[in-house]
Amino acid sequence: MAAANFSECLRRLLAYEGGYANHPSDPGGPTNFGITISDYRRYVNPNAAASDVKAMHADVARAIYRTHYWDALRCDDLPPGIDASIFDYGVNSGVGRSGKVLRRVLGLPASDYRVTAEVLAALTKRDTHAIINAVNDERMRFLKSLKTWPTFGAGWSRRVREVRAFSLSLAASRLPTSVHVPSDASPPRARAQSMHGGAAATTVAGAVIAAGGAASTQAVNSLDAAWIVIGAVMLALTLWFALRWWRKRTQTA
Repeated sequence: MAAANFSECLRRLLAYEGGYANHPSDPGGPTNFGITISDYRRYVNPNAAASDVKAMHADVARAIYRTHYWDALRCDDLPPGIDASIFDYGVNSGVGRSGKVLRRVLGLPASDYRVTAEVLAALTKRDTHAIINAVNDERMRFLKSLKTWPTFGAGWSRRVREVRAFSLSLAASRLPTSVHVPSDASPPRARAQSMHGGAAATTVAGAVIAAGGAASTQAVNSLDAAWIVIGAVMLALTLWFALRWWRKRTQTA
């Protein structure tokens, strides 16, 4: 499920964002773990100074990312892969832009950024890989239009390229819809399934079942062979004792 992707998506995002920085060309100003001073003032301390941002603990950044980016864009409800692209885009360029781009590539009105039931329903009718590529294509177009592109363009290009590849890998590795859910477990959230991911997972599951059947057959055959050997030994012993008894009886007579 997509909820399980948050930790890995955050780990990768923090690798891009790095630690404390205050680049003169960065409009965000003092930033740590990708959290700008304006966000820190909005979510943590309205009177924070640059020193507070610099001293920020990683757990604080994680809580901000979880609540104000991942949850704000309902990434737990998005298909695997789309969650990673939308989350990283939201952190890099704002949840408003990220959510609107998702709606736009789905052909929905982009006057609102929120991921609504309408958005989730539209995702079930579209190919996940195509959505991921469309979102990242639009992201690159937007980044190239910024005046800071000459300064940060190389890093942004690498980031978007790697986010796209990671997102596509998540989309390709999803479980098929026929996964059994135990009766005492909560039902999974609805997911848009990919034919590629479903077929691959089904093939793997079939191979495991086939291998298990072969192993069971081999075990039964091995057990039968063992009983045959034991039976032969017992028969030989019986004949040997019978022969000794007959010889003693003959000698006595």
